[in-house]
Amino acid sequence: MSAHKKLNKLTAAGVLISLGIIYGDIGTSPLYVFKAIIGSHIITKELIYGGLSCVFWTLALQTTLKYVIITLRADNKGEGGVFSLYSLVKRKAKWLIVPAIIGGCALLADGIITPPITISAAIEGLEIYYPDLQTIPIVIGLITLLFVIQQFGTSLVGKAFGPIMFLWFTMMGILGFSYVIKDPSVLNAINPYYAYQLIVNPPLILNETHTASILGILAAVFLCTTGAEALYSDLGHCGRPNIRVSWIYVKSCLLLNYFGQGVFLLSLQNELLDGRNPFYRMMPEWFLVFGISLATIAAIIASQAVISGSFTMISEAVRLNIWPKVKINYPTEQKGQLYVPSTNWLLWVGCIIVVLYFKKSENMEAAYGLSITMAMLMTTILLSIYLHKKKYPIYLIVVFFATYIFLESVFFISNLTKVFHGGWVTIFIASIMFSVMWAWYSARKIKNRFLKFVEIEQYFDIIKELSEDESVPKYASQLVYLTSANFPSEIESKIIYSILQKKPKRADVYWLVHVDVVDEPYRCEYKVEHLVEGKLIRIDFKLGFRIEQKISALFRKVVEDLVKNDEVDITSHYKSLNKHKIVGDFRFVVLEKTLSRANNLSFWDKLIMGYYFNLKKVSLSEEKGFGLDLSFVTLEKVPLMVTQTEKIEITRIN
Repeated sequence: MSAHKKLNKLTAAGVLISLGIIYGDIGTSPLYVFKAIIGSHIITKELIYGGLSCVFWTLALQTTLKYVIITLRADNKGEGGVFSLYSLVKRKAKWLIVPAIIGGCALLADGIITPPITISAAIEGLEIYYPDLQTIPIVIGLITLLFVIQQFGTSLVGKAFGPIMFLWFTMMGILGFSYVIKDPSVLNAINPYYAYQLIVNPPLILNETHTASILGILAAVFLCTTGAEALYSDLGHCGRPNIRVSWIYVKSCLLLNYFGQGVFLLSLQNELLDGRNPFYRMMPEWFLVFGISLATIAAIIASQAVISGSFTMISEAVRLNIWPKVKINYPTEQKGQLYVPSTNWLLWVGCIIVVLYFKKSENMEAAYGLSITMAMLMTTILLSIYLHKKKYPIYLIVVFFATYIFLESVFFISNLTKVFHGGWVTIFIASIMFSVMWAWYSARKIKNRFLKFVEIEQYFDIIKELSEDESVPKYASQLVYLTSANFPSEIESKIIYSILQKKPKRADVYWLVHVDVVDEPYRCEYKVEHLVEGKLIRIDFKLGFRIEQKISALFRKVVEDLVKNDEVDITSHYKSLNKHKIVGDFRFVVLEKTLSRANNLSFWDKLIMGYYFNLKKVSLSEEKGFGLDLSFVTLEKVPLMVTQTEKIEITRIN
């Protein structure tokens, strides 16, 4: 059975794994949603019912309908996420890279906000026992520990995530149910009329006249669905049926807890919340220690899921050539488990700064929702293109697009009102990441625009003659070049220049290796073409955007297969070594392009290329990025002549 079919199979283990992997973010939202909705407003029945109604219909329309029912259909060979979705539709239009990059950057920004807000909200429950407790050192300690253990892999801890999260959701459901049965009339808040009244007539409900109040409440309501993107991003780990079935249980427990909090708050009418968290206040006193402990563990699991998702996203961005090459480790044998050191410590620094700047979870709420609304808007755009590609009726696509662009725009605008209260942090983080992705993507386009290819056939004879010319010192037995030429009939002029002119390189066999990153996530295939029998061979690798590009290992495997099939002879041609069947040496030549001073780039292009080359200084080199054995690599610097030199008129004098 294929991995794709296995993921589409409903199993008890799959449902349990889903609970542990994908619901941490949305599952910890009851810690802060109602506290944020009430805020500094006087508690009234209308405000509670309106807030409950908004939460119920947000989970129904945004999480259940958009993500669980519709978006999960857009799987890329079993994989989900904004970059997987982009890979499915990128051939429809070039501009789709923009929403893909914005969505990716917004989710990465979320990776910096989620650990501080969830862990802070959980630890702040201890203030019930210790009002003067300094929570910041505890939060920083837990976050640091979380990032330190990433390098060792999380497969062992991950196995415990499912049962722990099952216990967490069950606890929330029972706690909420114990209050709902005291006042079942609270279920009337399901009626959308209460949400409508809260939004349309806020002055009557809030006793305030300014629009900012209702926008603030809507921004708080949106926090209940912040983990919806994770449902789609982790599709490949859990499978569609397991996510859909587990969501039924998760949603039931979440709603029971929200409505239970509503009943508790009804007992506080005409009062102010004054920083009290209804999530903890509704717990029996004897249960508080257990409740706070479980909330802390759930917050750590939520943070772990976001961090792992960030690693996956960066690795996909590297494969798609929209992020600098970075070191990626695989700490365990488990599929999908990876660790990106640079991303890990950048996220850690970001999280610590967020904790020190905001101090309290309630101060982080403004920064939290903004990034996710941006990501959701971008998913709506890409998903609408996907539905069109799949030939769904136009009227359904228009209804889907109009509905969710409107809903998410309202949430986005409501979150924008908090820009000066902390929302700017998200915009700042996402903007930095966008600049990196856009510069890397644009620089590649600029280079490709001026990259010169030549017909390789016209060099067949001279390459063969050079290989047999004993007056030229042998450079290597097997000489390998990485080529970006998509067609076997072409080759970069720089490679020909390197072989024939920049110290002529004689070899027994010349190899051209081309890597094509394909839309399917785990495809791993190759094709061999003998351009000049026994002298010039081209290998084309087709690798999915989630496959690690270990070119050295892949190339070695292909050569072994070719030798086994008697398609190539890699025995050394030196007589003394050939007699003993000694294998010849292999040498990779990597051409590193440098920007020539003789160019007429526009100011904007120069800016991008300058940014790009600075990024290259802190990223992995080409040879390390492709997993080449550095002892067999020669690095050659060649000028990137992006334009012809200006025509110069000069007169010779005697």
